[in-house]
Amino acid sequence: MTETSVPVAEGWPAPTPGRPVTGVVRVPGSKSLTNRYLVLAALADGPSRLRAPLHSRDSALMVAALRSLGAEITEVSGSGPFGPDLLVEPIPAGAAGNTDVDCGLAGTVMRFVPPLAALRTGTTAFDGDPHARQRPMGATVEALRGLGIEVEDGGRGALPFSVTGRGGVPGGRVEIDAGASSQFVSALLLAGARFTDGLHLVHTGETVPSLDHIAMTVQVLRECGVAVDDSVPNEWRVAPGPVRAFDVDIEPDLSNAGPFLAAAVSTGGSVSIPGWPEQTTQVGDKWREILPQMGATAELADGVLTVTGSGAVRGGTFANTSELAPTVAALCALADSPSVLTGIAHLRGHETDRLAALRTEINGLGGNVTETADGLAISPAPLHGGVFGTYADHRMATAGAILGLSVPGVVVEDIAATSKTMPEFAQLWTALVAGTEPTAAQED
Repeated sequence: MTETSVPVAEGWPAPTPGRPVTGVVRVPGSKSLTNRYLVLAALADGPSRLRAPLHSRDSALMVAALRSLGAEITEVSGSGPFGPDLLVEPIPAGAAGNTDVDCGLAGTVMRFVPPLAALRTGTTAFDGDPHARQRPMGATVEALRGLGIEVEDGGRGALPFSVTGRGGVPGGRVEIDAGASSQFVSALLLAGARFTDGLHLVHTGETVPSLDHIAMTVQVLRECGVAVDDSVPNEWRVAPGPVRAFDVDIEPDLSNAGPFLAAAVSTGGSVSIPGWPEQTTQVGDKWREILPQMGATAELADGVLTVTGSGAVRGGTFANTSELAPTVAALCALADSPSVLTGIAHLRGHETDRLAALRTEINGLGGNVTETADGLAISPAPLHGGVFGTYADHRMATAGAILGLSVPGVVVEDIAATSKTMPEFAQLWTALVAGTEPTAAQED
C-alpha cells in the first residue's frame, strides 16, 4: 500500500493562531467504510473496486491481512486526492495454508478478519501492538467457538490468538455479549453470508454501543446483495449466499472531519468540508447536531458542510458520542459552562482507556474532568500549556491539537499517532491554522 505515514515528531507544538480559523479542508476516505468494503471484496463473487479509499495504517493493515489470506489487492490510478484506487480479487475457493496477521492497533483487523480465516484451511496467528493486547476480544473468541471454530488464546480473551479453519463454517445461531464493542457484531455479520447455514446472531447483554456502526455494516451488506434481517432488536439474521462484487466510491471520513470543524467552534471561525454526503450511516454525521448544541451553526449545502463558531463554546449534555467523544471532550474543556458526556463507557476498551486518558491529560493542563460510570463530567477551568499525552491513540492526538488552538504552549506527545486513520492530519491542520492555500494533496 502507498506509504503515507507522518514523520514521528516527539513533542509536536500545537499551533495557537490567536485569531479565528477559517478555511476549506478535504478529508480522506472513511476508515470504517474502507475496511468494511475491503472485507466484503475479499469474500465477493468477483473482482471489486474501491474508489478514493483511505490510505492509512489501519487500512494498510487490513490490506496486508487479506492478502495473507489469499486475496489479491492492487493499487490503480484513480481520481481520489489522497491516493490510488484499490482493485480486489477475492480469496479463492479452497484457500489453504498457515499464515500470520499483524493487527497493529486496528480493531477492525483483529475483529473482522478472524471469521474470514475460519473459512480457509489452515491456522492463522493474530497479534498486534502492545496496546492491542489490552483490547477486549473475548466476545469474538467465544462466538467463533460457538460456531464450532477452533481458537487458541491461552484463556486470555485477547491477542495473541490463533484460528484454525477447516475450509468452511457451518454457521447458524450464536449468542454473544457485544457490550464492549459493536465490532463484535459487525465482524460476524460481514462473514455470515459465507457460512453454510448463514448466521443468526443474538446479543445477550444489556446494550450494544455504537449502533450506528452496525447499521453501516448492515447497509454495505445489503448493497452487496446480502439479505440481512434486523427487525428484531438485538438479533440479526444473515441469509447464506454470494456477496456481490461491487464498484464503490468511499465517503470522506466524517469522524476525522470533526477536529477541523472543532477549530471553527473553538476560535469563532468558519470551516467547510466538501464531499459531505446527504445520507450516510457514518457516526460523524452527528457533528451537524452536536456542534450547534455548542453554540455554532452548521449548514449543509451542495455537498459542503460549513460550521461557523460564535466566539464562545457552550457546554451541555452529550449522549452516545462514541468515537467523536475525544473531540467533544476537548471542546467541552474550552466551554464556558459545565458538560456531561454519557453512554461512552465502552471507550475504556478502545485504542487506550480513552476516559482515563482524557481525564488525565486535560487535567494535566489545568482542566476539571472527572470520570463517571459511563462517561465524563467536565467543568470550566483555566487551562495552561504542557505536554498532552497520546497513548498511541489517534483521537487523543487530535484532541490535543484542538486544545492547542486556544491554549498556548500545548505540546502533543506523538502527532504521528494520527497515521492510524489520517496520515495527512499534521499537514492539513497546519495549513488550516496558518490560513495557507491547500496543497495538491488537498485539492480535487
